[in-house]
Amino acid sequence: MKTALIAGYGVIPLIAAENLIKMGDNLLVIPLYEEVTADFSSLENAEIKQFSVTQVGKIIKTMRSAGVQRVLFAGKVNKSLLFSDIKFDITAVKLLASTINRKDDTLMQAVCEEMEANGIEVMKQSDVLKEMFLESGVYSKKKPSKDHLADIDFGMEIAKELGRLDIGQTVVVKDKAVMALEAIEGTDEAVKRGCQLAKKDAVVVKCSKPSQDERFDIPTVGVDTLMNLSDNNGRVLAVEAGKTFVVDKQACIKFADEHKIIFLAK
Repeated sequence: MKTALIAGYGVIPLIAAENLIKMGDNLLVIPLYEEVTADFSSLENAEIKQFSVTQVGKIIKTMRSAGVQRVLFAGKVNKSLLFSDIKFDITAVKLLASTINRKDDTLMQAVCEEMEANGIEVMKQSDVLKEMFLESGVYSKKKPSKDHLADIDFGMEIAKELGRLDIGQTVVVKDKAVMALEAIEGTDEAVKRGCQLAKKDAVVVKCSKPSQDERFDIPTVGVDTLMNLSDNNGRVLAVEAGKTFVVDKQACIKFADEHKIIFLAK
């Protein structure tokens, strides 16, 4: 099976590439040079061709020429690029013109439809990276109080509504008051702002959208998320069990314990 991996920011694209190779796929890696941070040079039996996020037409043409049958999106692409001076190719311009808004799902569904119109199946991220999900439970040594659990439930409810509106996936709360909601600035900035407004003991909640399309934008946390929370005097990181990717679970648990952070999946 000839598979393409379109790689954005973070380590997840490399994990996905390694998993696809283990699955026996003949892999074409397409790093997006505005975003990519992973190093794919150590991959065996993988072809690498780098493009700009703006070159949608060239990416599709390259995949078709290579005989690609399916594609996986992995890693973050910063939507703020849409509002920069960056120049898009004609295919990208047409896709943008065809959308009714600039919401994440609207944009990515348009890209997926264009891929599939060209005979390329778009894979579910969850099919390739399912080992990155957490089962329900408390993973840190420090356990949540009743007040923490109440804030988590409150935050999950708000986060689900935020996701239903396709605005973001992260909410920061304290004492059942919303400190910050994630929008185009991303998780890191929302966590920083919310924890600073809370002063201390903020609860950060991250969960999937009610109608999550598993082909893209599955919520993700990692040590960087916990570090950001710790640096800004946050106390709890709660993710949706079975729905949120956790990068390097053991490192996350170790960091949480060392910094007295409550880390759980619910």
